[in-house]
Amino acid sequence: MAKLPNMLSLWNLLVLSLALNVSLILRMVSESQERYIGSSCFKKQGDGHVFHEGSLTISSSLSSNFANSSRANHPQGNGRVINLDHGDPTVYETFWRQMGDKTTITIPGWQSMSYFSDASNICWFLEPELAKELVRLHNVVGNAVTDGRHIVVGTGSSQLFLAALYALSPPDAAEPISVVSAAPYYSSYPSMTDYQKSGLYKWAGDADSFEKEGPYIELVTSPNNPDGYVRRSVVNRSQGLLVHDLAYYWPQYTPISSPADHELTLFTVSKSTGHAGMRIGWALVKDQEVAKKMTKFIELNTIGVSKDSQLRAAKVLRAVSDSCVQERRFQGEESFFKFSYNIMSQRWKQLRATVERSGMFSLPRFSPAFCTFFTQILEPQPAFVWLKCEGEIEDCESFLRRHKILTRSGRHFGVSPKYVRISMLDTDENFMQFLDRLSAIQIQS
Repeated sequence: MAKLPNMLSLWNLLVLSLALNVSLILRMVSESQERYIGSSCFKKQGDGHVFHEGSLTISSSLSSNFANSSRANHPQGNGRVINLDHGDPTVYETFWRQMGDKTTITIPGWQSMSYFSDASNICWFLEPELAKELVRLHNVVGNAVTDGRHIVVGTGSSQLFLAALYALSPPDAAEPISVVSAAPYYSSYPSMTDYQKSGLYKWAGDADSFEKEGPYIELVTSPNNPDGYVRRSVVNRSQGLLVHDLAYYWPQYTPISSPADHELTLFTVSKSTGHAGMRIGWALVKDQEVAKKMTKFIELNTIGVSKDSQLRAAKVLRAVSDSCVQERRFQGEESFFKFSYNIMSQRWKQLRATVERSGMFSLPRFSPAFCTFFTQILEPQPAFVWLKCEGEIEDCESFLRRHKILTRSGRHFGVSPKYVRISMLDTDENFMQFLDRLSAIQIQS
C-alpha cells in the first residue's frame, strides 16, 4: 500500500505531460491556420478583387460585395422601406462588374507618400495622370472646353463648391457677398453656404427674386438638380460672379449640345461614372488667381486630395474613354455612356407609363435636342424625378412616406411641398419596387 502514492504521482505526471503536449500541438495548428488565413487575404478573390502584401490593389467594384451583403440583410417585399431620397449611383454597378480587372490598380506601399504630386502646377496635389484623363474624357465627350483652363481637384464637388465661394468672395468687403440660385435649386446649397457662418459669403435665396444691389455669386446647375432642365444665369448684372455646376452634363442624362465654356465649372466622378465613394471632383477654372485661391482653400481644409483616389479615378476615366473609342471603331461594342443611356431611357419609359396610368402624379416634359456625342436627336432623362402630387395632396413627401417610399420634399429646394425629388440611380430591385408602389397607390385610391 505504501507504493500507491508513488504510482499515483507517476500517473498524474503522465497525464499532465500528455495534456501539455496536446495543448502545444493545438496551439501550433491554430497559429498555422491564422498565418494561412492572413496570407490568403493577399491572394486574388472573387470579382477581380486582388490584394498584395505591401501593396494596395483596388477594383472599381470593391465595395459591391459590402453593398450586396447589406441589401441581403434587409427584408424584401412590400414591407420594406425604399429610400430614394439620396442620389446613390448604384445603377452603374453592373457595367463595372463586367469590366473586371480593366479598372483594377495596384498601388505599391512606397507610392503616393509625399503630399506633393506636381509642385510646378498651381494645384500642386493634382496627380498628372488624373489631369491627363480628365482632359481626354472631356475631349471625347465634347462637354467642356479644357484649353486655357486650370484643373483643381477636390474631395468631391462639394469641397470645390466651398473653395469656389472662398475664391470668389471679396476678402475685405463690409458684408458677406450674396449667394443665390434659381429655385428649385440644389437642396444642399443653402446649408453648405451657411454651415460655417462665414463672414465672406451668405445664402440669399432664389435668384429669380434677388434684388439687392452690389456683387453676388450665382450658382447655375445645368442640367438642374432637382428638375432636370437646362439652366442659364438669371440675374445677369455687371457685378455678378457665376459658378456652373455641371455634375449631370453627361450623355446618359442630357443631350450634349456644345462644349461648356464658362469661367468656373464643377464636375464630379460620382455622377459621371457612378463612383461616389471615390470622393473625387474637379473644377475647370479660367482665371489663374481664382484657381490659386481654390487650391489654397483645399490646402487649408484637407492639405490636398487622396492620391490613391485620384489614381483610381484616372484608371476608371481611362476605361470610360477607351470604351467610347472602341464603340466608334468596332460594331457591337458598347461604351459606358451607351450602356448607362439605355438604362436611364428604359427607366424613364417605365416611370412615365406608370405615372400616366395613375392620374395622381405628374412629371416634367422635356424638349428633344441634338446630341453631338450620340449624333442624334434625344430627349433628356435626368438622374432625378421631379414628381408632383396632383389634386388635394399638399405634402407629397409625407404622402409617399406613408407608402414606404422616402423622397425629398420640394420645400428643401425652395418650392412647394407638392413636389418631391426621387432618385433614378438606385438598384434595379429598388427601382422596380418603386414602380410597384406607385401602381399600388393607384389601386388603393
